[in-house]
Amino acid sequence: MKVELVDSMGSDLSVVNAARVSYNKNKTVFEDSDERLIAFLARHNHWTPFGHAFITFRISAPIFVARQLVKHQVGLVWNEVSRRYVDSPPDFFEVSEWRGRPKNSKQGSDGKVVLGTDLENRINAHRQDSEKLYEDLLEQNVAPEQARMVLPQSTYTEWYWSGSLFAFSRVCNLRLKPDAQKETRDVALHISEICANIYPVSWKYLVKEGQEIG
Repeated sequence: MKVELVDSMGSDLSVVNAARVSYNKNKTVFEDSDERLIAFLARHNHWTPFGHAFITFRISAPIFVARQLVKHQVGLVWNEVSRRYVDSPPDFFEVSEWRGRPKNSKQGSDGKVVLGTDLENRINAHRQDSEKLYEDLLEQNVAPEQARMVLPQSTYTEWYWSGSLFAFSRVCNLRLKPDAQKETRDVALHISEICANIYPVSWKYLVKEGQEIG
């Protein structure tokens, strides 16, 4: 999986100036008092100043991860590669370790499961058969928009994801929690590391303590 920074707009100072415009003030240098203001804004959920900093990512992840993340809609825009138009050979996510079903919840995972050679071989064969079936359908001139239906959820997809700093902080506050799916948490961690580098003060206060951040 991969998270790439495409573009960003604004800085911690942009957040400060958006907040202080109420008093018709504009600053050119970030000062210690500005960090206290950002901390106050985040603590009291005054989110609009954080909406003036904007960031765009290009993300590559398997479909089952993308379908979890696309649920986040407010303050975010999503444009994805479409296999209605693209029929290049697909890539597949490979599991390094299988996790067990949780004992006290309907979602998530718990512990490690060793599948054994037979199941591992069947999984590999299933992936290879799906890819071959997809290619065979295309060779028979089946429309890509239909041929894609035989591909598994482990197939990689890519998308542009743009939004405000505050919107991405909401994504990370949810998806960095210990009970979030690991693969989705891995994507959120990459997003968090990039945001923390561009907006270090704002991100420190927007992403709640106890989350997994770089």
